[in-house]
Amino acid sequence: MKIALIIPRNGSENEKSFYDYKFFSKFLISKKYFSYLLAIPTLAALTPPEHEVRVFDENIEEIDYNWGADLAGISVRTMFAKRAYGIAERFRRQGVKTVLGGIHPSMRPEEALQYCDTVVIGEAEEVWRSVLLDAENGALKRTYEAGRKTDLKACQKPARSVLSKDRYFSDVVQTTKGCPFHCEFCSVYAYDGKNIRSKTVDQVIGEIRDITASDAKYKKKSVFFADDNIISDRKFARELFLALKRYRLNWSCQASINIAQDDELLRLMKDSGCGAVLIGFESISEKNLSRMDKKVNLRLDYKDAIEKIQSYGILVHGSFILGYDFDTGSAFDELIDFIEESGLLMPLVNILTPFPGTKLFSRFDEEGRIIHKDWSKYDAKTVVFSPSCMTAGELQDGYKRVIKRVYSFDSIFRKLNFYWDIDFWKHSNEVDPIKFKYRLLFAVRLSTLLFSFKPARAKFILKILPKLFDRRVRVSTILTLMAYNDYAYTGT
Repeated sequence: MKIALIIPRNGSENEKSFYDYKFFSKFLISKKYFSYLLAIPTLAALTPPEHEVRVFDENIEEIDYNWGADLAGISVRTMFAKRAYGIAERFRRQGVKTVLGGIHPSMRPEEALQYCDTVVIGEAEEVWRSVLLDAENGALKRTYEAGRKTDLKACQKPARSVLSKDRYFSDVVQTTKGCPFHCEFCSVYAYDGKNIRSKTVDQVIGEIRDITASDAKYKKKSVFFADDNIISDRKFARELFLALKRYRLNWSCQASINIAQDDELLRLMKDSGCGAVLIGFESISEKNLSRMDKKVNLRLDYKDAIEKIQSYGILVHGSFILGYDFDTGSAFDELIDFIEESGLLMPLVNILTPFPGTKLFSRFDEEGRIIHKDWSKYDAKTVVFSPSCMTAGELQDGYKRVIKRVYSFDSIFRKLNFYWDIDFWKHSNEVDPIKFKYRLLFAVRLSTLLFSFKPARAKFILKILPKLFDRRVRVSTILTLMAYNDYAYTGT
């Protein structure tokens, strides 16, 4: 068969978010996208070689509906479920059998079945070959569901070779699945299970070798580890970090706040190339943390944890949620003050979103607080529920005010100077120095934005330009912060 594997577009052409690199692409005069969904190369690896596989990622390319596919597999997350359904319906009109999988169809299979021929519920590793065999024989079932969680140690490497590798800024690797925590707003443990499952270190290193191989068609040193909590199995994490050291990667990850209590792991992370870690702080209100069942966060002081982690040269990306039950009108200024006082350089601020499959969604649905189920608006930047202590409009306006304040050019410049003064990126600049020609090219391209009718940005650029040739300065950091500012001030 000819099998089309589809990654639907993440938002519309004109929308911006914290989670894409559209500003990067425009600035670098490139058509690259941030990264890919790992589900697609995983499916490609599971597909027997007698089939022809072609990947279409709408974030970087158009879907060729006339390619002649016999089967279309679409990976679906909630925020682009609406788009995925439209893609499936168009394929079906052309007589192509369609299979939807991923977290959203798994949580709402009856809904998804209105738009496709088949839904894969849960992990596909145990059932994908059955799906393909039934499709060949014209006997597709309406649903497929594995009777057990996948043994990651028995998994094949994702087939990244099917991707347009030169079109992505970063590679993705996942080493574990499952989460022992059960936060009310999170669907990870519902989808991946509570028990931690891991690949072997040799499996992970095999993927790293493929990514960094000099004879490969692509070569990339930037890797994001997509584990929900990379330190969930600390013994495995230690072994992995030791093994990664020789590959001189620039990698980032997600981890729980209690990483701040483990000096050995922090040292190993830094020595193996970790430059940043995303930590879900979620709220600075203890009442909210208790309500969302984020008990691990109640045990540590946030500012102390940030200071400890960053003392190892690992930048903390803290994520926060606005709109939980105990947030009042004062929550916005309180969060602004915390971010400024703690010096968090790149906080990710989201509006509370009740995703299907979470305990939060069930609670809000029972309480009649879900405003609508237009999944395209479930993007963590739009209010889709009725808050407890304010109106939906007040939450939306407060969110916008927070991101404008923390990503104003005045705030960015002040915090950048702090990090430069302490030579925060000293290690990175020693092991991966930025060549003069790249600094020069960045300065030239940055200068072209002086004439874009944005006075605040022009003023910022004029202050930044003289600093670009200082060895302490990482130009990629400046570009990222300018992208966040661009998103924060969209429409103003």
